[in-house]
Amino acid sequence: MGWFLGLGSAGLVLLALSLLFDGILEGIADSIGGGLDGLLSLPVIAGFVSAIGFTGAIATGAAGAGVLAATLTGIAVGALVAWLTWRFSRALLRDGGAPAPRGEDLTGTSGAVVTAIPAGGYGEVLLYLGGQPVKYAAKAAGPVARGTEVWVESVPSPTSVTVRPVER
Repeated sequence: MGWFLGLGSAGLVLLALSLLFDGILEGIADSIGGGLDGLLSLPVIAGFVSAIGFTGAIATGAAGAGVLAATLTGIAVGALVAWLTWRFSRALLRDGGAPAPRGEDLTGTSGAVVTAIPAGGYGEVLLYLGGQPVKYAAKAAGPVARGTEVWVESVPSPTSVTVRPVER
């Protein structure tokens, strides 16, 4: 049972190392083994080794199985854990998330004037793009005082917007 616990612990250490030193160990493994991408990545191998060790320890300690039966059970469970780890990592890598926010997404949003907008000139407004506050140069049809709430009508350039005051 001691060998099985040692094998399980070694798998956990390998998993911790692969998480801490993310690409370094993968790069070393790629140079030695010709590529451990996908099904033979370090987290998958670590899960396989840990599952063999801990399942073997449980089989010998709790079920009283012999070494051969415990090893075969560990291999079966290890293969399942390795496959699940591989599928989970593929699902995480495939998750593209939402597209990056663009300036055109500002049309129709509200903001506040931080530098007064003169008639025919530019002022500044504070808008939120992707949840982050961003100041834009702003132009309006008429003068707009500082602190006025405005709506974005259009985005003529990546750094400027056309606004109108919100009427309540």
